[in-house]
Amino acid sequence: MTPQQPKPSSIDWITLLLYFLFITIGLLSVYASVYKETNPHIWDTTQNYGKQLIWIGISVFIGMLILLIDEKFFFAFAYPIYGITIFMLLLVLVAGTTVKGSSSWIEIGGFRMQPAEFAKFGTALAIAKYLSGYNKDFAKKRLDQYISIAIILAPMVIILLQNETGSTLVFFSFVFVLYREGLPGWILFAGFMLAILGVLALLIKPLYIIIGLVVLAGIFLLLVRRTKALIFLTIGVVVVSSFLVGSIDYAFQNILQNHQRTRINVLLGKEVDIKGAGYNVQQSKIAIGSGGFWGKGFLQGTQNKFRFVPEQSTDFIFCTIGEEYGFLGSSIFIILYMVMLWRLLVMAERQRQKFNRIYGYSVVSILFFHFLINVGMTLGLMPVIGIPLPFFSYGGSALLSFTILLFIFIRLDANRVNELKNFD
Repeated sequence: MTPQQPKPSSIDWITLLLYFLFITIGLLSVYASVYKETNPHIWDTTQNYGKQLIWIGISVFIGMLILLIDEKFFFAFAYPIYGITIFMLLLVLVAGTTVKGSSSWIEIGGFRMQPAEFAKFGTALAIAKYLSGYNKDFAKKRLDQYISIAIILAPMVIILLQNETGSTLVFFSFVFVLYREGLPGWILFAGFMLAILGVLALLIKPLYIIIGLVVLAGIFLLLVRRTKALIFLTIGVVVVSSFLVGSIDYAFQNILQNHQRTRINVLLGKEVDIKGAGYNVQQSKIAIGSGGFWGKGFLQGTQNKFRFVPEQSTDFIFCTIGEEYGFLGSSIFIILYMVMLWRLLVMAERQRQKFNRIYGYSVVSILFFHFLINVGMTLGLMPVIGIPLPFFSYGGSALLSFTILLFIFIRLDANRVNELKNFD
């Protein structure tokens, strides 16, 4: 039986056009951020923009190939693809190359690749296949919950061992996928409250927070109808919260490296270090603010020309957009990105196959997390953890992995009209 090819009319052209728009703007932004008058040609492969142009060609080619593959391939080979990405992550621990403090790269003859980027779509495929399997019920079966979490944790742990904190945190985005599949809302709420408690633990002495928790628990028990179960639950919450506060304080003081502690302290306003850890963010905000409402124009950004912002073509690419296109251009960019995320969410919800839907939610979650953190850190609203802006930041591994991530879902969605059989 020959595989069915997607009809042009079944492909989601809105998403596809946004993708091509983004990689084009991204290339121009990379060009502007590292522009040299001595090397003005955008196809100059000795410069980052020339290399990015090559990666765009490779990514588009791979993306087009994905659209020609039978959609059942991704379901059938989800676990092998996941296994290959795990193997690549383990290989990094043995034969990895350290780049800018992160031992997360593999170098083969001058070609560098970051397996952590590819582990994202590998994990998305694996979690989609497992949860869409026969008789799987994440909402009701503990074993399904444990195995799903293990699938997500495995790459996280290995990537963390590579000293790649940013990529590790991206995997927390899968919590939104699990919520869609039945994760109780109270767990999300509890996680949100624990995050707030964690931030407080970095601002206030742990002893004061614990005393405050005990006082609040006492007031709560005085105001409500007390039962034995409620009393034990309240005590348990206080104990767990106190343990968390103490653990965060210990980890902050003894596990994090000096530059990581400084970055967090600068973000929280506990330190002012505009020449050290806070330099990138300070210069990024200056660049974005200097763009005003209309922007300075293409190749007219002074922060760009004089290289004031480190990593401007990678992690801080958004400040190039802010300086050259101003508040108006930045707003249009954010609106277009949100349109793409909304479109992907609509596509995920219209899927007939559970595998397709779960994978679609994984794509939305990963892209949203990257977008939120990357733009937030250039504005000084999020910690600088070094993750790229999908389709915009310079980097071959990131661009190729995000392209594969997106085009697999476009391919799955294109076959929705032919989904008469269930994979189960």
